[in-house]
Amino acid sequence: MSPQPLAADLRSADDRDLPSRTDTLGAALSQVIGGPVGRHALIGRARFFTPLRAMFLIAVVFLALGYSSKAACLVTTGTGTADQKVANWQNQRAYYELCYSDTVPLYTAELLNLGKFPYKSSWIETDSQGRPQKQFDGNPAVRYMEYPVITGLYQYLSMSLAKSYSALSKLVPIPSIAEVVMFFNISAFGLALAWLATVWATSQLAGRRIWDAALVAGSPILIFQIFTNFDALATALATGAILAWARRKPVLAGALIGLGVAAKLYPILLLIPLALLGLRAGRLREVGKTALAAFVAWLVVNLPIMVMFPRGWSEFFRLNARRGDDMDSLYNVVKSYTGWRGFDTNLGLWEPPTILNTVVMVLFVLCCAGVAYIVLTAPRRPRLAQVAFLVVALFLLTNKVWSPQFSLWLVPLAVLALPHRRILLAWMTIDALVWIPRMLFLYGEENKGLPEQWFTTTVLLRDIAVITLCALVIRQIYRPELDLVRNRGRLDDPSGGLFDRAPDRPPAWLPQWLRPRDSVISVPEDRPAAVLNA
Repeated sequence: MSPQPLAADLRSADDRDLPSRTDTLGAALSQVIGGPVGRHALIGRARFFTPLRAMFLIAVVFLALGYSSKAACLVTTGTGTADQKVANWQNQRAYYELCYSDTVPLYTAELLNLGKFPYKSSWIETDSQGRPQKQFDGNPAVRYMEYPVITGLYQYLSMSLAKSYSALSKLVPIPSIAEVVMFFNISAFGLALAWLATVWATSQLAGRRIWDAALVAGSPILIFQIFTNFDALATALATGAILAWARRKPVLAGALIGLGVAAKLYPILLLIPLALLGLRAGRLREVGKTALAAFVAWLVVNLPIMVMFPRGWSEFFRLNARRGDDMDSLYNVVKSYTGWRGFDTNLGLWEPPTILNTVVMVLFVLCCAGVAYIVLTAPRRPRLAQVAFLVVALFLLTNKVWSPQFSLWLVPLAVLALPHRRILLAWMTIDALVWIPRMLFLYGEENKGLPEQWFTTTVLLRDIAVITLCALVIRQIYRPELDLVRNRGRLDDPSGGLFDRAPDRPPAWLPQWLRPRDSVISVPEDRPAAVLNA
């Protein structure tokens, strides 16, 4: 006999995936709070402590850990007013305390401390002795804000608020905090909100597997990278774009992609999986709407800066063209182990590495061709998250730059593409730990830091982990019965939007060797897709 009368409404979301029952790691973690959910529990009926709120709490804890990892570099030092004080970065503190963040040096380097408007103001690059430099063609080495418009304006807004706090601290008795530290704090607050938005969007995309988004909320990568740069802005917009597409709003999805590109270039990569899946499903018109909306949104944001300050606006593209291979790239790993000098040698200051740029472009195009073959020939149309993860991961692997915070791009995509929690946590942990030997290598071996190959070895391990994830995603594309999201064929593509349950309609001009295998029978949109053995 129940001690209380039964509730009038006994509905239960029994189809929801319950990690405490179905996952070994989830079951072990649940012991901390009393063990797995009861077999007779009503699922989805919690009024306050819902899965999303629980994941927000997890995210807040990890965001706090992320802030704590930077705290040693946020100690105010100096005398005078807030705008005269600085953060304590003496004796390369940022490296041996592992607290480096681009946000702090950028405040001075990009003249934000002087209240200058990004893209309008410029400066001359100097050498280690403070002497003005000249670039390879003999012209002065003039620099401008190096970020896309939304990220640049975000920094300008954070600076304005920080200066407002500094002015207020002169009038009322509030703590006098170094202006650059307040700039970091304000920037970090907005980035934290952006990551919470990423968690929310991922939870909505996960559908019945809503708890998968807990890996986005509690990713170890957050601890070191969430406040290293401003990439959380673009990640939130990109994940929101996928959610808009999943809700069959292609124009909104395009607008969010365009805004994401205005914050960081990588969201434009989402148009590649959309185009490939649209080609297979015969839905290129809708994809065209998304691409057009993305261009319009990007243009609306960029056009004022482009017209008023064309030289400053183009700095982002110019900088990326002239950068060499980054220390976190595979190219540098090969150089570290072989002594190879690289594709372009004896370049002058800021001289574009033409051969390297060509190799990077060719490799990525070849990778996209391979992804296109997989998408068009797989027995069942791949899910959008699977293809998006492959494209972004291959872009990072072949690119000449893989800044540590770029790994944030992969977190929501990996969770949606391959929701195997222990595998994902293993990769995220490896990726997060790359930060430690990176900082100690930059600290210098002469300062009892680490030799270069300690760092490049961890980079290689991270790359191998990402390649392994790609291989597992490809395996599940060709063996969809192994895909946990598809739930043994009961579901098609929860984040697919217009592709979900749509029949394959490849164009007539597509050759036979680029057509789907005959192991899946396409079904009308109002019927569940069925996987048949060939």
